[in-house]
Amino acid sequence: MQVRKAPYWYEVVSWDGSVVSHPVEVVTPKTVEDIVAVMKDKKRYPSPVRAVGSNHSATTVAIADQGTTISMRGMNRILSIGKDTVTVQAGALYIDVAKELEKHKLQFHVNLEIGNITVGVAACCGTKDSSFPGEYGQISSYVIGMKLVKPNGDLAEVTENDPELLRVMRASNGLLGIVYEVTFRVAPLKAMHIDYDYYTLEEFERELPNIQARPESMFMYITPFIGRITVERRKYIEGSVPAPENWRWRVRNYFWKNVAPYVGYWSSRYMAWTWFRHFMQNSLNRFQTGVMDRLIFGRTSPTDQMIRFDESGGRRKYGFSIWAFPEEKFPKLMREYFEFNIEYYKRTGYRCDMLNVGYRISQDDSNFFSYSHDGPVMTVDPVSSGNDGWYEYLAAYNEWCIQHGGKPLFSQSRFLTPRQARMAFGSRIDEFNKIRRQWDPENRLLNQFYAGVFEGTAAAPES
Repeated sequence: MQVRKAPYWYEVVSWDGSVVSHPVEVVTPKTVEDIVAVMKDKKRYPSPVRAVGSNHSATTVAIADQGTTISMRGMNRILSIGKDTVTVQAGALYIDVAKELEKHKLQFHVNLEIGNITVGVAACCGTKDSSFPGEYGQISSYVIGMKLVKPNGDLAEVTENDPELLRVMRASNGLLGIVYEVTFRVAPLKAMHIDYDYYTLEEFERELPNIQARPESMFMYITPFIGRITVERRKYIEGSVPAPENWRWRVRNYFWKNVAPYVGYWSSRYMAWTWFRHFMQNSLNRFQTGVMDRLIFGRTSPTDQMIRFDESGGRRKYGFSIWAFPEEKFPKLMREYFEFNIEYYKRTGYRCDMLNVGYRISQDDSNFFSYSHDGPVMTVDPVSSGNDGWYEYLAAYNEWCIQHGGKPLFSQSRFLTPRQARMAFGSRIDEFNKIRRQWDPENRLLNQFYAGVFEGTAAAPES
């Protein structure tokens, strides 16, 4: 999280620099008593009060303009590791906890690429990785306990003893209280095998039922302007787990962290010839998926896929958006997504300058706003260095998604409008807001974005 002091307020800047909040106070608590003091002193610490971790959210959910930002990074201790659980303070980085679990022959059930996410954010906001057979793909689904400071300063604890409240807390997005401690259910560390298959769009449409039927996790690299989809297949296997951070995955992570975003950034901003710029981007996409097929395969440790990104993205930053769609619609939808991107490029001259990705997530109603609440889903996640036209593209993409039955993430689907949120989640918006008002009748934690989504009293920013 970047914090700058302006004349009368602070500037809290997101990882990629695209979201800037202007709170009048920024607090980095060391103890739960520090959080309680903030919540109770409304004069010194004005509303809205928003907690942040590494500030990697792609949307304006953490904005606290004229309010108070609580940076949880000062509370980052691993408190206990049990046989199948880990209890952690909310400001700890997910990758740090994963590496410590690895030393104890344990692992998270969900090991996502962005290792910089903090535990508190992972517990109560939507984020995901591809589901393994018999498992969920959403991190919060494996949260079995939370401790938090309520908006009035009281302490609360939510556990599996109250499963419905825990289900709501997993989707609370910091609106019911400031989470300061989380307990996850974890699993024995297992070796994982990675492999890749390449498909044309026609082949993918034909083979998708067979791909989905395999006892494997499914992650996709999507290239609309090349007309191909690369499927990364992951499965757990018997045998010893390789030493962490083997060279194959260091190569893979280096490309994701450095090469891909930097080439996208450089080519989009400094290469004047459009045809050559797109040739370069297409060539990198082909090279990147080709390198994975030839180098990044075989046995690995599950935590190796996590990447420790820099605190500030700089020229290696990238932005993304996430929408999920019913699995049964996906073969046709993928063709329509390719057509949407090609038509949008012909009309506006804009295209994403990085690989698009996608995930398959199992049905899961453990999270109140789960996008796989009604059945298995597959996501489409455009990715960009933030080149000119990216924001306009996302606004058009959101509308395309909602018209195709998509469901968003509040923290990772930028430019989401209140209308689109309601179309996606319907009466769940009203049900959650009823609970939110009971927990926070004075709107201590409600910022402008969520006021638009849940109250309808203000337009969600950037809508």
